[in-house]
Amino acid sequence: MDWFTAPEYWLSRLVFQRGLAGVYLVAFLTAALQFRPLLGERGMLPIPRFVRRASFRQAPSLFQLRYSDRLFAACAWTGCAVSAALLAGADSLAPLWAAMALWLLPWALYLSIVNVGQTWYGFGWESLLLETGFLAVFLGNDEVAPPVLVVFLLRWILFRVEFGAGLIKMRGDACWRKLTCLYHHHETQPMPGPLSWYFHRLPKPLHRVEAAANHVTQLVVPFLLFAPQPVATAAAAAMIATQLWLVLSGNFAWLNWITVVLAVPALALPGGRRTAPAAPLWFEVVVLATAALLLLLSYRPVVNMLSRRQVMNRSFDPLHLVNTYGAFGSVSRIRYEVVVEGTLDDVPREDSDWRAYEFRGKPGDPRRRPGQFAPYHLRLDWMMWFAALSPAYAGAWFAALVERLLENDRDTLRLLRRSPFPPGRPPRHIRARLFRYRYTTRRERRETGAWWQRTYVREYLPPTRLAGADQRP
Repeated sequence: MDWFTAPEYWLSRLVFQRGLAGVYLVAFLTAALQFRPLLGERGMLPIPRFVRRASFRQAPSLFQLRYSDRLFAACAWTGCAVSAALLAGADSLAPLWAAMALWLLPWALYLSIVNVGQTWYGFGWESLLLETGFLAVFLGNDEVAPPVLVVFLLRWILFRVEFGAGLIKMRGDACWRKLTCLYHHHETQPMPGPLSWYFHRLPKPLHRVEAAANHVTQLVVPFLLFAPQPVATAAAAAMIATQLWLVLSGNFAWLNWITVVLAVPALALPGGRRTAPAAPLWFEVVVLATAALLLLLSYRPVVNMLSRRQVMNRSFDPLHLVNTYGAFGSVSRIRYEVVVEGTLDDVPREDSDWRAYEFRGKPGDPRRRPGQFAPYHLRLDWMMWFAALSPAYAGAWFAALVERLLENDRDTLRLLRRSPFPPGRPPRHIRARLFRYRYTTRRERRETGAWWQRTYVREYLPPTRLAGADQRP
């Protein structure tokens, strides 16, 4: 079938595949380095407890069959190794069928992690990586030109990511319609970056331009992805520029980077081949069947996207094959932060020596400048942002976090930037307090050197100790 392949997207496919492999590598590395305190046998939300109440049909995963921390580590590090091999181009050296199997492996391993990841893996970029990764299996290697159906299905994912996000904004917070959301967003976003203070201090007219440009990029430009070239290339380039702007303005894990990767198949990059070997019949049949399945599964995400009751970041099947996306349907006007503190005093008092724990990414010490962590994902720090919005977001895991801190648990402390208590001398009590944070003004920044100004709001968790810890060892 002459129409089946698009040789002109040969280089675009190569760049897409290497970019996707890089995102996979970051995702698996994040899992390998953080799973023990979050999901391990002694984690805050242990996988063994989860799989006892969730069936394989509900959450298909290798860990439904057996779980141990050693097995999880093996899966995560195997995912890292396979991703690194794909990044180096191992799929180009293998037969077509073997290259497909090589791309299927990280998808299956990451699906196993996401489906037991619970709250820690409840972010839209997890499903986005899985949906994109599944399609990558059918993109082929050097033995065949890129299948045109897969190229357009990748654009279809990008369309839903952008258009869904645009619709949720217009239907959600009125500040998006008034073009004022960015008066607040750079200050109240989940995890600010090193430049976020400067973005917040841009003139308000420029913030309105940012918001208007966002609406154009998400509500108009996505339709141009399906236009002939060079229009599709221009549309993809506009989306890439928007995503890079977001990379500079905050930490959004790998969401921006995988969106950039998804835009690549719409680019008509120089260097594409005019001719290529014909695709084998079995490959054409597999691709056609997969495309038909994915288009059929797109029905529910499309209905959701067009509904006035649109929801964000939801999977409609346990394999995460076709999902719905969206972000920041509402924007917080005030930033709250939970500050966790401990003391060695046997009887906690307000004037006790309370020492604060410093997290890696979330604001704490007002004088510490926000860091750059994305595309690496600090899962605990992100959930602490939600916990500050409402204790209900932390109900399943916050008590376990406090317990681990009272034990000076080594794995949990590795998630933090700094613990104020040395090994072998854990705190006697832990408390948490809620503060309102705001960026300092330019004058305050010059005079104090602080990036944040904070005000005490209320007690979040009263002083707490380990049960039965009546006598100090």
